[in-house]
Amino acid sequence: MSRRDPLLSGLALLRPRLPRLALAVAFGVFALGSALTLAGVSAWLIARAWQMPPILDLSVAVVAVRALGISRGVLGYCERLASHDTALRAAGTARAELYRALAHGPVETTMRLPRGDIASRVGDSVDDLSDVLVRAVLPIAVAAVLSTASVVVIAVISPTVAVVLLACLLVAGVVAPLASARAAAAAERVATEHHSGRDTATLLALDHAPELRVAGRLDEVVADASRRQRDWGAAADRAALPAAFGAAAPTAATAVSVLGAVLVAIGLAGQVGPTTLAILVLLPLSAFEATAALPAAAIALTRARIAAARLLDLTDAEPAGRTRPRVHVPELRDGDRVAVVGDSGSGKTTTLMAIAAEHHDPMTAGFFPEDAHLFDTTVRDNLLVARGDATDDELRDAVAAVGLQDWLAELPDGLATILTGGAAAVSAGQRRRLLLARALICDLPVILLDEPTEHLDAADADRLLRAVLAPDGLFSPTRTVVVATHHLPHGVTCPVLYPRQT
Repeated sequence: MSRRDPLLSGLALLRPRLPRLALAVAFGVFALGSALTLAGVSAWLIARAWQMPPILDLSVAVVAVRALGISRGVLGYCERLASHDTALRAAGTARAELYRALAHGPVETTMRLPRGDIASRVGDSVDDLSDVLVRAVLPIAVAAVLSTASVVVIAVISPTVAVVLLACLLVAGVVAPLASARAAAAAERVATEHHSGRDTATLLALDHAPELRVAGRLDEVVADASRRQRDWGAAADRAALPAAFGAAAPTAATAVSVLGAVLVAIGLAGQVGPTTLAILVLLPLSAFEATAALPAAAIALTRARIAAARLLDLTDAEPAGRTRPRVHVPELRDGDRVAVVGDSGSGKTTTLMAIAAEHHDPMTAGFFPEDAHLFDTTVRDNLLVARGDATDDELRDAVAAVGLQDWLAELPDGLATILTGGAAAVSAGQRRRLLLARALICDLPVILLDEPTEHLDAADADRLLRAVLAPDGLFSPTRTVVVATHHLPHGVTCPVLYPRQT
């Protein structure tokens, strides 16, 4: 789909239910239409009552006023139900599509972004995109219908007033929202960037607090998250300034329209009945109620367009302006043991992802990253992530194979012990061993391990790495194992790949 306007592609990602959205628009038109009709009937009733006719002449109008007042609230409530139901369902659809695209798309699409950025996009960006249905599409459609109806009704009484009303409605409903949207776009982008940076810094502090504290950098990371929060607040305040102008413009346009209607009504006083003049003066007040929400709708469109661009960046195979590095991928045979050796940043992880990409069927290769997530649930559930039908005996064997049998025996409930806080419940070394146990439980024929022995002491790291790379070690001889590591233990003989990117 064309990327010229990301909002169109974003709406395709939402896949809103059009009949339900049309129902919400209908409810909105009827709700504000009741207010418009109520203004006209009330104006007629006030002017007619001043003439003191028989009370029966007013009974129909009195009942109509009550009915319209009640129907406005009921129809407005129905509109809220229909519109929010549409938006929430669309947000759920969008998130499901994103998760599906991330699961089946190129691994580097997610690996190139911090987890905080991914969480921000799948969370807040989807909310901003789905809000466009309630905060933009619905009010724009309702305003277009009711503004047209108001101008037509007023034109029947006075074409001059209708022209003035049309001009003021265009100022309130088109000019002011467009100016607000254009002025807010740059500030909104800055706010989005700060929001993503804040989430990234916060997640870094939450996930790696023990390591950061040992390194003496925890206070620095927390301070960075706080600074980004303040910067985000300042950027959001700047983005709200144009909205103030947009919110004030409808009030000024209403005043001009009503003043024009009053001046024309004075000139028509001898030609038109008082009830008609009352409608001519009071009806524009309700006509502008529909346009009052349009400046906010323009801001919502701006936010949704930015959110859509960020979400499409997740679903694109190759983001605009980004070229995939060419990585040397070795030919692998069943039972091979391969080590990818290099310093940090040399391309070891990229090489593993390239190998994973070579296996187009996701059921043939399993990639186990170094920062894989540990969930705030039981040890058993954290291991069953790799293979849901594994038995408790298989889980215990895997735990023992990676050297955690004593740790498991000391847990109060064994495999049923809850790891409160996920990774926070274990040390960095225990986390690496648990992630390696997951790989042992997995039954895919090709296993790709990224730094499985990091954070272990040198002796344990060498011993575990020897067992991983040995043909008759932790993994069966028929399975292919590729390990990314900083170094190989002395005496280990296996094919070694030194990453190179061009």
